[in-house]
Amino acid sequence: MAKYGAFGEKMLYGKLVQGVIRSTFLVGANGRIERAWYGVRADGHAAKVLSALED
Repeated sequence: MAKYGAFGEKMLYGKLVQGVIRSTFLVGANGRIERAWYGVRADGHAAKVLSALED
């Protein structure tokens, strides 16, 4: 997870901690990461991913 930036330092309640960083990866048919979103929030995120799939 650290290799992809999905685990590392983040702020939690004003403290710097190690943990999972919310992220989404769009993997192409060839197995390569086509797009990555970091620090995602639930509201509207699915629509952003679906829009990227249409491109």
